[in-house]
Amino acid sequence: MYGGDVPITPGMRRYIEKNDEYLARRSRYIRDVVKKWRFDTIAVHGLYSVEEAIEDYQGAIIEPVFLSASQAYRDSDEMAAALAYLIPTWCYSRIANPSTYYYEWTLALLEGYGFDGETSACSTSSGMAAIMTAVQPFLMHIRHDPGERRNFLATAQCYGGTFQQFNVRLAQERDVECRWIQDPTSVDEWASKIDENTRFLYGELPSNPQQGFFDIRAVADLAHSRNLPLIVDSTVATPALLRPIQHGADIVVQSATKTLTSSGFGICGAVIARKGLATSIPNEDLKKDFALYIKYLPNRDYGPNLHPMQAILTLNDMRTLRSKMDLMSRSTMAVAEFLQRHPMVESVEYLGLPNHPLHDLASRYMWLVDAEHDELYRKPVNRYGHLMSFCVRGGAEHARKFFDGLQRIWRATDLGRIKSVATIPAISTHQQQGEEGRKLAGIPPNLVRLCVGAEHPDDVIADLDQALAGVKRK
Repeated sequence: MYGGDVPITPGMRRYIEKNDEYLARRSRYIRDVVKKWRFDTIAVHGLYSVEEAIEDYQGAIIEPVFLSASQAYRDSDEMAAALAYLIPTWCYSRIANPSTYYYEWTLALLEGYGFDGETSACSTSSGMAAIMTAVQPFLMHIRHDPGERRNFLATAQCYGGTFQQFNVRLAQERDVECRWIQDPTSVDEWASKIDENTRFLYGELPSNPQQGFFDIRAVADLAHSRNLPLIVDSTVATPALLRPIQHGADIVVQSATKTLTSSGFGICGAVIARKGLATSIPNEDLKKDFALYIKYLPNRDYGPNLHPMQAILTLNDMRTLRSKMDLMSRSTMAVAEFLQRHPMVESVEYLGLPNHPLHDLASRYMWLVDAEHDELYRKPVNRYGHLMSFCVRGGAEHARKFFDGLQRIWRATDLGRIKSVATIPAISTHQQQGEEGRKLAGIPPNLVRLCVGAEHPDDVIADLDQALAGVKRK
């Protein structure tokens, strides 16, 4: 596949044939066994089987953590084949590691749940590294016209770090134009900003913190009609509620630091892609298996690798993802309904509220996976996640007084935790993009972002109520 210029010896050929048999067995196992499992079973087991555990790892029920930085080889033939990427390898943990493989395989299967095609994943050290990893390959020079200015489209409603990466690192430092989409529900706006130098379309949904959303299928169809990929940040929803690849997206980025690692034990990211994606970039390896391509080539050289210990910590948190997202989504709905009725709250942004302008659109896409097979529901059920935002009446000063009055809800820039966390984006996550950038993204100074955890919703509401009451007294 990648090869290099190493001549293939008879010894190398034997290793290649042996590993081709292994890959064929794994493919059959995925097709005939794993793809028939429900979401929860995939989340619990991934591709780590009883047979593998007994034969290779002394029966360890939980996937082992491989802390070794490198792999030894039987002989020069195996090393040569491995370093040419002709056989599966983890020659060096900057490139790959068995522990990160288990994490990647599981997440690829979860994001690909319900999708007829194949998906693969590449782990990264953080969500920001995942975004960089996903977009960089499409920004390479493919023409020699000195007047060409590469560009891409992105939703203006996005995480503050994403805004900075696109607006500063790419636009200001590399002269790659980011064309911001202010109304992502308008396919006409997307279409009007595409030209011959556009490389990809990028969207975040639901957006952090404003709850922006768009019609994934319509935007994906538009992108594909121009032979461009659609990249989606689905961190807030997770594959338990939304799997963009199933609806036409080519690539999903996850800041797995968030809900996928709900314990809060570390920083983690991932890029998940369908095999055979749409792109105008003349690179067959990139098109065939994007995640494998970035793992073996760009990320090998840039080095945004994930530590194997973190891979297993995140994998362990992912095993109960569906039930956690169900619980926290229901609690967030109760909190949003309370805040919507409170006289000290100016407005509430939560897609689950029937009067939210994007509720109907979000309801077409956001479903609790496998609810129809769940004893509790036995029918499809909408769930809208555990992130919401609201504006405190009285402006920025009142918002800060409310924020300072919280007692049980943690004041932090974090989200996706098993514990409820709140922040004021204008002074934290979106501070660096400036007043103009915040206005573009629709982030007023009195906006509070709240991520509801797994506490009982009555206790979360009680803390919000007393903090709001404190503002009113003052």
